[in-house]
Amino acid sequence: MKQLICLLLVISCARLSAQNLADLAQIREHVTTKRISSYDKAGGPNDNLQHIENGGKRTLVDIKGAGIINHIWITMWPAPDKLSRNDVIIRMYWDGKPYPSVISPIGPFFGQGWNESYPFTSLPLAAAPMDGTSLVSYFAMPFSNGARIEIENQSGTEIQPFYFCVDYVEMPKLPANTGRFHAWYNKQLMGSQDSIENEHWIFGPEGNNTDGRNNYLVADIKGEGHFVGMNYYVQSPSPLWYGEGDDMIFIDGATTPSLNGTGTEDYFNTAWGPKVLYTHPYFGYARVNNDIGTLGRTHLYRFHITDPIYFSKSLKFTIEHGHNNEMTLDLASVAYWYAKEASPVPDIPDAKARKPMPLINSYDIHRWRNEWRKNRGKDPKLWN
Repeated sequence: MKQLICLLLVISCARLSAQNLADLAQIREHVTTKRISSYDKAGGPNDNLQHIENGGKRTLVDIKGAGIINHIWITMWPAPDKLSRNDVIIRMYWDGKPYPSVISPIGPFFGQGWNESYPFTSLPLAAAPMDGTSLVSYFAMPFSNGARIEIENQSGTEIQPFYFCVDYVEMPKLPANTGRFHAWYNKQLMGSQDSIENEHWIFGPEGNNTDGRNNYLVADIKGEGHFVGMNYYVQSPSPLWYGEGDDMIFIDGATTPSLNGTGTEDYFNTAWGPKVLYTHPYFGYARVNNDIGTLGRTHLYRFHITDPIYFSKSLKFTIEHGHNNEMTLDLASVAYWYAKEASPVPDIPDAKARKPMPLINSYDIHRWRNEWRKNRGKDPKLWN
């Protein structure tokens, strides 16, 4: 299986645009490669930031002028079981603006959900060995009048140490029509609107959803630009398949979906509710549950590398939580897009609201079964 996945990666990467490969041969005038890292300025072995206390902030880079960040690498300690990557916040500011255009917990931004740590591979983002603790970005992040990246520790424990490396190019000015990189994290506990989880017609006919009013919100963007993908983190308390939820995308103020999908797994380029790890540069399942049905946690991702979603005035990206929003799901996501100008993104849920719902285990199921038996007279031969 691993050999097959590697072969698929090789084939997919080989099919990348010939123009992109040709770009490697272009000699760039007045472009200088720069790097800012946590290396020991005294020449010693302590190549990291030390003692980032709970509530503390550190500026990683504060660049002047014009350029493009093209590579970020980060790792930190303690391990995720003691230092929550869901509670270390990364913010990015472009062009001297006082507001961030990127705000997300550092784990979900780089493809690590629920403060878990596991390998994740895609073209723009990765979580690499050891066990996904090496966080990598190859997203292009342009700026014409300065760039600043900071982290904030909301984890309740001290970060020691924190390593990073940011590579960028410095240039006199950006090419015309260069967008600004944006990213935003959201998390919502979504519930059935009528308190009946009627997926797959278990309790009768299902209703219709034509306007997406109660859908989960991935992004609500104002201005001109293009949407380039998301990491999507699903935790289900039910073994029943949640993936009948359609993606509904509203472009330039449309009140009905401009783009309407056919199911959650369909948007992520898979089919028939897969429960297998699958890695493609553009899409895949980086984490799947090992529980009954779809009970548990699943991480899906899709990047619009060759098929961006363009908008002139606005874009609202939503997705149903089960058909007609009939499933209770703990959902989180990080959306990525480019906009004509560096724009503010909404604030994100606080640490309490970001906390993942607890996993359901066999003991919980047994307790539910016991309550069911009690409600039916405790017949010793009750089966289901």
